[in-house]
Amino acid sequence: MIKAIAVDDEPLALKVIEHFCRQSGIIELEKTFTNTAEALRHIKKFPVDLLFLDIQMPGKNGLDFYRQMDYDIMVIFTTAFSEYAVEGFNVNAIDYLLKPFSLKRFLTATDKAFKEMKARHTTGEQQHILIRADYKLHRIDMEDILLIEGLDDYIRIHLKGKSTITTRLSMKNILEKLPESGFLRVHRSYIVPLRKIKTIYNKTIQIEDFVIPIGDTYKDEINKHF
Repeated sequence: MIKAIAVDDEPLALKVIEHFCRQSGIIELEKTFTNTAEALRHIKKFPVDLLFLDIQMPGKNGLDFYRQMDYDIMVIFTTAFSEYAVEGFNVNAIDYLLKPFSLKRFLTATDKAFKEMKARHTTGEQQHILIRADYKLHRIDMEDILLIEGLDDYIRIHLKGKSTITTRLSMKNILEKLPESGFLRVHRSYIVPLRKIKTIYNKTIQIEDFVIPIGDTYKDEINKHF
């Protein structure tokens, strides 16, 4: 079962979602909320897999709320305004339901969420991280990361075939977001994905065109892996 909550400022809309969730057989709707602040407090205490989220609400816009979340939760947007569709998919939404939506359309969306959750559990590995930068929430696939470079209070994430992402985050904080088995800190200013290492030679590591120094305090840890 997929654990979910729903956020919408219209009580009637929440009742429709409740009813459809019961019909789905795969969604356990734990609670509903009419404002984002209460929803966030619940998520901090009781993590969920899926969020049904209205966009046009008093106070914080649903899209802005989701972009600012530090939790990796699937989202299905529900709204009466079609002009938000592109923005919804730009934040990697599972689906976008335009009100009023039918049970059939709702089940199509929840089936996508079920397949996404199944894929995550099947691989057994963390597939991506969420990083907030430039007023956006970026979903970064692990496979795309070439290296992470520390710059005082910031980090720079170098990605294969994509633009570099710079964000205000410490090296310690980014390490906590990464799977321990896949990434290694090799220098005070560098974290590298183990599977991307091409060569290790003369106190340096090569990943594609990058040549990264190995810090003296990290040599023993590197020797354990190689």
